[in-house]
Amino acid sequence: MIFLGRDHSGEDLYFDASRSRAVLVCGKRGSGKSYTLGVFLEELVQVDDMLVIVADPMRNFHTMSLPNREQEAELWQWGLSAREVPVRLLVPGDPHVRYGDEVIGAFTKRGVEVVSLRINPGDLSPDSWLELFGLDITQPMGIALYRAVQRCRQQYREHFFVPEIIERLQNDPQVRETSVQALILRLETAVNEWDIFSSRYHEVTEVFVPGKVNVIDLGVLDISRFGLRNLVLAVLMRDLFRKRRDARLREELGLAADTPRVWLAIDEAQEFAPAGKSALAKEPLIQWVKEGRQPGLSLIIASQQPGAIDRELLSQCDLILCHKVTAQEDVDTVNRLSHDYMAHELRHYLRQINRTGEAVMVDDFREKVSTVQIRPRRSKHGGAEVGRA
Repeated sequence: MIFLGRDHSGEDLYFDASRSRAVLVCGKRGSGKSYTLGVFLEELVQVDDMLVIVADPMRNFHTMSLPNREQEAELWQWGLSAREVPVRLLVPGDPHVRYGDEVIGAFTKRGVEVVSLRINPGDLSPDSWLELFGLDITQPMGIALYRAVQRCRQQYREHFFVPEIIERLQNDPQVRETSVQALILRLETAVNEWDIFSSRYHEVTEVFVPGKVNVIDLGVLDISRFGLRNLVLAVLMRDLFRKRRDARLREELGLAADTPRVWLAIDEAQEFAPAGKSALAKEPLIQWVKEGRQPGLSLIIASQQPGAIDRELLSQCDLILCHKVTAQEDVDTVNRLSHDYMAHELRHYLRQINRTGEAVMVDDFREKVSTVQIRPRRSKHGGAEVGRA
């Protein structure tokens, strides 16, 4: 049981993290959404035999390596103390290129472990390669790339790299030279400029360690038509899903398993599972919440815009923590998550929120609705505006 906060009567509210859960944390800017996500991470990292991972496009969570000195008096009133959290910062590409030596040195002084994160080209399906470059399977270039990747998978399984794809394109007599050159240019750009692909095969999940908050700094990747943030998250999720599925079978047979249960938190989730649009991470996300309970995969999605998140993903959430929302689309989306056991629609409870850090908590397992004041963070919050604590 992890400690989240207190209800209006002053009773402590706990959340059962012993089973697989799907959690939605939402609220408009400044309402406490990222702060609440940090509370979850602080609590979960204390659970034994658990991988705690956060996909961080806004770069808010590396500060957890510092104690929350700004709220020491408030923490004392809650019977808590300021305390840092061990952080492992995973950087797509070369950290020294992404950050520079001075920033790396500052992270090291804070005790933050900075690690390069790269993905294997062979972990992408032919369809993913097409989606990455915006190609269609009905177009000549799309057909050529799909066939090249498919043939690499047939020969090498997942143990191939971009040069092998290029070789298949060059040796395909059915592809026009202009298409070959255009595809090679895209592939070389992917290797040389994106700096996210590995040149040797490795298990992607080997970079994660239990006992620390594993922060994936997606903020180093620009939002672009190539969807590199989505690509990194999609590959990681598929790898983790496969590892935990195999580990669960071993656990059921009484055998040792090397991949513990996983809690994955995703900030700005609308970027990865957008309503009415495709995204490389969308399908893995939906599979995670629909099929991940048995293998021990849990998810927390956080967003300022719940109305922009795919409804199929939202419908699987069994715990909702909703801070203040005002945009009509977001209010309507959250209200659709109302349940029969609630005395009123969710919008009725949302109107009663009047303080920063307050949220309506709907727990589907306990069939209970509460208004909760989220406890103060023990580690430093990195989501505040410039000039504010």
